[in-house]
Amino acid sequence: MPRPSVDDVRTGFAAPDPAARPLMRWWWFGPDVEEAEIDRELRAMADAGLGGAEIAFVYPLREGSPRFLSEVLLARVRHAAETARDLGLRLDVTLTSGWSYGGSHIGPEHASRTLHWERRDSSPEPFDVTVTSPWPGDELVAAFVGEGFPPDGWIPLPLGEVLHVPAGRGPRTVLLAWSRVTGQQVKRASAGAEGPVLDHYSAEAARHHLDVVGGALLEAVPAELLGSVFCDSLEVYGADWTPDLPQEFARRRGYDPLPLLHRLHVDEDGSAAFRIDMGRTLTELVEENFVAVCREWARARGIPFRLQGYGQPPVTLSSQLGADLIEGEGWGWTGLPQTRWASSAAHLDGRDLVSSEIWTWVHSPSFRATPLDLKGEAHEHLLLGINQFVGHGWPYSPPEAPGMGWMFYAAGALDDRNPWWPAMPELTRYLTRLSWLLRQGEPVADVKVYLPASELYAAHGEGFDLWRACRDHIGPEIPAAIRRAGYDLDLVDDQALDVLEARSAPVVVLPRVTRLPQPARAWLDAVRESGGTVIAVDSPAYPDGITADAASLPDVLARSLAPDVALEGDGGEIGVVHRRLADGDVYFVANTGPQVRTVRLTPRTRRARCEQWDPREPGARPAMLEGELLTVTLHPYEATVLVTYGAVVSEAAASGAAGSRAAVSDAVSSEAVASEADCGSSDAGREGARPDALRLDGPWRFTAGVGRETGVRREDGADGGSIEVRLPHHWGTEPPLVSGTYETTVSVAPDWHGDGSRLVLDLGPSRILEDSTRQAASYRVLLAPPVREIAVVSVDGREVGVIWDAPHRLDLTDVLHAGENILRLEVHGTAAPCVAVDPQAAGIVAESRRVYGRRFDQQDLDRVLDQVDPGLHAVPVLHRLPRGARR
Repeated sequence: MPRPSVDDVRTGFAAPDPAARPLMRWWWFGPDVEEAEIDRELRAMADAGLGGAEIAFVYPLREGSPRFLSEVLLARVRHAAETARDLGLRLDVTLTSGWSYGGSHIGPEHASRTLHWERRDSSPEPFDVTVTSPWPGDELVAAFVGEGFPPDGWIPLPLGEVLHVPAGRGPRTVLLAWSRVTGQQVKRASAGAEGPVLDHYSAEAARHHLDVVGGALLEAVPAELLGSVFCDSLEVYGADWTPDLPQEFARRRGYDPLPLLHRLHVDEDGSAAFRIDMGRTLTELVEENFVAVCREWARARGIPFRLQGYGQPPVTLSSQLGADLIEGEGWGWTGLPQTRWASSAAHLDGRDLVSSEIWTWVHSPSFRATPLDLKGEAHEHLLLGINQFVGHGWPYSPPEAPGMGWMFYAAGALDDRNPWWPAMPELTRYLTRLSWLLRQGEPVADVKVYLPASELYAAHGEGFDLWRACRDHIGPEIPAAIRRAGYDLDLVDDQALDVLEARSAPVVVLPRVTRLPQPARAWLDAVRESGGTVIAVDSPAYPDGITADAASLPDVLARSLAPDVALEGDGGEIGVVHRRLADGDVYFVANTGPQVRTVRLTPRTRRARCEQWDPREPGARPAMLEGELLTVTLHPYEATVLVTYGAVVSEAAASGAAGSRAAVSDAVSSEAVASEADCGSSDAGREGARPDALRLDGPWRFTAGVGRETGVRREDGADGGSIEVRLPHHWGTEPPLVSGTYETTVSVAPDWHGDGSRLVLDLGPSRILEDSTRQAASYRVLLAPPVREIAVVSVDGREVGVIWDAPHRLDLTDVLHAGENILRLEVHGTAAPCVAVDPQAAGIVAESRRVYGRRFDQQDLDRVLDQVDPGLHAVPVLHRLPRGARR
C-alpha cells in the first residue's frame, strides 16, 4: 500500500477516522445486566468520544445472577450489539468468562496438563510397584532409575501395570514423570462458568471450547455486529504437557522424547539441547492447535480474532502473527513490556494497526486515576509503537447499586461516575488524533534486538513465560540505552529471521547471547555483508560482532549509525516515535516526566521545511529552528508532533559527535527547564515579547458540591453554602466532597482588549512528586497539579473550556471583554473520598464471597486517599501574550 503524503496526513490529522477512537473493556459482573442500563452506558461511551467496548464476562457481585451463556445473557449481548451499532460504536466480545479459556464444559480430557516429577530413593534390592494413579486423571508417562547418590546416569524403565525396578549396585533413585491435570481453574469466572482451563496444545480442546462458548455467542449475535472476538493474555500456569506430545515431538524433531524425558528435570550432557527441542515443540503446538484454530474458527464466521499473544504456554513473538489483530499491554517506553512484544510483531508483518490493553493498573485503586494519568500512560504506549487503545476499563453498575456502585477488583474505574468526566471527551479526541496519526506511513526502528529463545528454552525444563524470560534475560539497561540514545527498536526472534531481509536491519543488538542457532548466525553474517552492524552486548556466541556492554552501547551505536533523532536537554525523559511518509517524516515527541523541558532535536534526515502540530488543537505552525536543530518546549507529560518535508537538506553520518549529542546531558537539561508558573519565559519569551500578567487574588467565593455516596450538600457557609476563601484553597476529604465552584470578578483594562494580544488564563505551577509515591506496576504521573483534578471554566455564565493537563492554561481571548467579567471555575476531583467512606466498596467482597465463594479481593483500598488533595492550589494569573505565542 503506498505511503500517504504530508498533505494527506495534515488533512486527516484535523479530522481523524473515528475507527481510531479508544475502546473500553466493559466488565459485566455476574453476568447481571439490564437493557436500560446497557443503553445508558453505551450512550455515555459515545458521548465521551469512545469508539466502543469489549464485553468481558466476570465474577458475580450479587445473589441471583443469571448463569453464563443463559438465554437471558445471550439476549442481553445481542441487545448491546444492536445498540452499539445504532450509536456508531464497535462492540467486541471475549470468548470465555474470566481468563484463560475454559469453564464448566472442560473435562479432564480437555484440561491443561503439566508434568509432575516424583523422586524415590531406594536400596540396591529389586522390587516391583503396581502403577496406580496418585490423583484422578494422572498418567505415568516415563520412569527412570539412576545409579549412585547422586545418580551419575539415568536408565529408562519399561512401563506397564507393574513397574519392575531391577537390582542395582548400591543406592539409587527412581524418577517418575506423571502427566497431571494442572487443576488451574478459570480466574474471575461468572456464575456457571466455573471450571478448568483448557489444554492450549490440543486442537480438540480448543474446538470444543469454541463450539460451546463461541458457538452460543455467535449464534445469538451475528458476526456483522461484532468488531472482533478476543482472547486475553495466556495465563495457563505450568502447562507443559498434552497427551499427544510424545508423538508430535517425534514427528517434528525426528526422535522419541520419552527415553530422554528426564533431561527436562535433571541437568546432564544433552539436557540443554533436549529442552530446546521440547520448547520449540510446545511453541509449535500452541501456535497450530490454539492460535490457528481460534483464527480459523473466527474467519469461518466472518470475524477477526484478536489476541494478546504472550504468557504461558511459551508463545514466541512471531506466534502472534497467527492472529488477525495483535494486542499488547504494559507501559514503560524504555523497557520491554508486552506492548513492545506486540508492536514488534506487527511491524515485522507490515501491519498498520496494533492495539494495547491500557490503564490496567492505573493509579490503583479504582476511582483514583485522573485524566492526566490516563494521558501520561497513553504516551508510553504510543512510544512503544501502539496505535489503538483498549481501556481497562468500564465497570457495568446497575443504577440501584448502593454507594459508589460496582467496580472491578483492580485497575481503573473509567466511566462517567468519575467527577472529572467532563474532561474525557477532550482526552478521547486527543488520543484518537494521535492513534490515527501513528498508523500513517511506515515505522522507523533501526535497531533490531534479538530474542535468544534457544538460550531460554535450554534454561527451562518446565512450563514458563517466554516473554517474561526474554525481558528478564535482556534486562532494563539495554533497551533504555537504545531509546535514550535517539533510536527506536523492534524485537526479532528466530522465526522472524525467515522473513526479515538482512538489508532491512541496519543495526542488530545481541543481548547476552551465549547460544546461537546456525540459521541465526547465517542471518547475522548476511546483515554484516549488506552493510549493517551487529553489536554483541556481552554475547560471546557471535565473536564477529562489535563487542559492547550496556554502558558503552550508546557510543557503539552512534559510531555505527547516526541516531534517528539526536536529543539535547531531554533528561532521559523525552521519547520519540518516527513514521516515514511518501514525501516527509512524522515525529511524535512526548515528555514522559514531571519537569518542563526545552529539548533540541536533530533528525538524521533533515528536510527543508518543518511544522509543529498540536494534538490538542489541530493546526500547523513553523517549528523553532536553531541552525540544524529543532527546538521545542514540552511541559510535564505534554506531547507534540513535528512534521518535516520538502527536499532533503542533509543526511547525518555516524560519528562520535552524533553519539555525544544523543547522550543525556543533565547540565543542558537543567538549563532548559523553565518554570511552569512563568508563562512568558517558557513560551512567549522565546518570541521576544515579555507578557503582562494580572494576578487573580480575588476575592473568591467557594460553593461546595455534592458527594455521590450521600447525596447531601455540604454547607460550609451560612449564605447558601457559598463562602469567601483565599487561594490556595484545599477543601479536604472529610466529609466526602468531589467538586466545588470558585468564582471571582476579573477586570480587564481597555488597553488589554482589542490590541491583538492573547489573554491566557494560567492556573499556576505544579509540584513534582517523588518517584517513591508510585506503586511498582501502577502508572501515575509524578505531578501534583495546581487544580485537583480538572476545572471547567465559564465566563459570564458561558462555559468556555476544561483545564486538566499541563501547562494548565486556557485561552480566553475571544470571551473576555473590557471591564468586569465573572470568572467561574467548577473544580472536580476524583471519587476517592467517596470510595473511602463507602461500606459497599469492601462489603461487596463479603457479599459475593458469601454466595459464590472467594473469586477476588478488592485491591489497594487502604491506599485510596494517598495523595488526594482536592481544591485549587495556586492563585491563577491572566497573561497578555503576543498573538503568535504558544498556549
